[in-house]
Amino acid sequence: MKKIVLLLLFITTLVSATSKFLMPEEAFKPTVKVNEKAQVIAKIWLAKDIYLYSEQVKFEITNTQEISIKNIQAPKTVKHEKDMVYASTPIFVIDLEKVKGVSGIKEIEFKIFYQGCSEQGLCYEPYTDNFKLKIDTDKINISKTTTQAQLPKIKKELIKDEDLSETDLIADTIKNSSLWLILLTFLGFGLLLALTPCVFPMIPIISGVIISQGKGLTTKKAFALSVVYVLAMAVAYTIAGVFAGLFGANIQAALQNPYVIYSFAGVFVALAMSMFGFYELKLPDSIVAKVSSTGNQNGYIGVAIMGFLSALIVGPCVAAPLAGALVYIGQTGDAVLGGMALFSMSIGMGLPLILVGVSAGKFMPKPGEWMTLVNAFFGVAMLVVAIWMIGRIVDTQITMILYSITGIGFAFYLGLFDNKKNHHHIKKTIAAIMFLYSLIIFIGVMGGSKSMLSPLKIFASSGVNTSVIQEIKHASFIKVTSISELDAVLEKNKGKKIMLDFYADWCASCVELEEVTFADANVKAKMDDFVLIKADITANTQAQKDLSVKYGVFGPPAILFIDENSQVIKSKTIIGFIKPEPFLQHLNKI
Repeated sequence: MKKIVLLLLFITTLVSATSKFLMPEEAFKPTVKVNEKAQVIAKIWLAKDIYLYSEQVKFEITNTQEISIKNIQAPKTVKHEKDMVYASTPIFVIDLEKVKGVSGIKEIEFKIFYQGCSEQGLCYEPYTDNFKLKIDTDKINISKTTTQAQLPKIKKELIKDEDLSETDLIADTIKNSSLWLILLTFLGFGLLLALTPCVFPMIPIISGVIISQGKGLTTKKAFALSVVYVLAMAVAYTIAGVFAGLFGANIQAALQNPYVIYSFAGVFVALAMSMFGFYELKLPDSIVAKVSSTGNQNGYIGVAIMGFLSALIVGPCVAAPLAGALVYIGQTGDAVLGGMALFSMSIGMGLPLILVGVSAGKFMPKPGEWMTLVNAFFGVAMLVVAIWMIGRIVDTQITMILYSITGIGFAFYLGLFDNKKNHHHIKKTIAAIMFLYSLIIFIGVMGGSKSMLSPLKIFASSGVNTSVIQEIKHASFIKVTSISELDAVLEKNKGKKIMLDFYADWCASCVELEEVTFADANVKAKMDDFVLIKADITANTQAQKDLSVKYGVFGPPAILFIDENSQVIKSKTIIGFIKPEPFLQHLNKI
């Protein structure tokens, strides 16, 4: 493991040594807003090591003579070689004036002109950004001109309520905080992410792998194996994240293809069969045997391989902290600091898994029927993980049938219909519940149901007056898979508010968003205010990769909002799963 960590540091150092020039949209992010005093507040966010020439920053109102720029309060400049520049994000407060007799709300076209350079030696061409602003002309000239002393307060208010999305704020945390604060913050992020659906499947994996080590497994060894699993998982997340940040290539998404999924699911089926006692070897062939080998390496290499692969294949969803680290790496090219943040986050995600692994190890010292039952339980858990994985690439009804067959089979294994008097009542009760629920799922599938939680809901309308149960029709998602398809939909719906959802079948958090958040009645009603577009990136084709890159999405789930002027509202972007109530509050603010 020490060699793996050293190799990781070497890779990140080597990659970070190669300079990466930022694209203009990554280096500069101009935003404007109108405050309650009818002043225009203009901000040009600068990435790390980017500066602006002060003489090239200009503002202009182009569509009317009734409103003009009266005064501009600008931040201080610094000397850079022979030029005066803005070395950090500048905020400008612009006072307006109006022609006598003008009143009411007026729309203006506001332009920002700017040019800057990178400390790495690249100078960008001059750029112009256009904004449409609504001005309450009755408020112009009423308030006094903002003074330079008021700028810090304005800057604080702006950073607090606009411009930056949650992802960008996290990226700024890495950029502007001390190393230890960054590591502790991302460790905390990881602990929170451990409660998300993308990490849940790793619980039966680490438990099953440790249980499969067999006799002689002590609590101490279970702890050591768990630590190895988590460290390998952290290394995988870090490497994948660094490469995604630097090159925009999502390794985890690339591995979500049928061949990889079927192969990895096959590993879990093989593990499950060994736990059921179908063969003495823990795995059926030489390749899979290495995954859980208890040879000279005492299983550590196998557990490390399983942890590494689990991180890449099992949990590919993106959350805000992960996206923030990737944005930081992409903007700065600093793979070392960004990688350390990712590694710390991964350790946070893995700490609960270590506790699970140690707990699993405690089952092993007791021989006899109890240990056989524990092995069978984790064998079923492995089968469930395998079914869950192939559920990304096969129809929902197929996975439901497989779940029901597994549940019914385990109920028989627990002795549901065995009339021996010495059978434990609790075990039979569990078996009965599992059998009934599995049977209900099977019946639901036969009737056309696709819901694991409500498999019989499809029969609810039988014999009932349809006028009574008729549901209110809500807006549905328009599916797109490429830039051209999305552009066509955006053009057709110009002038409307748009919600763009980046989705993939293999993303557990995406599915949870659909089944929990988007299914909420109040959320559905509010989403009717938007044109709903679903960017399906399941297949990870080049066209889908290009679509993700254009909108700065490293992976699903990601929800973007586009205003009536066809501009992405960066500050409203949501990365990861969000519950119905906070999502509804979020929609109400747009």
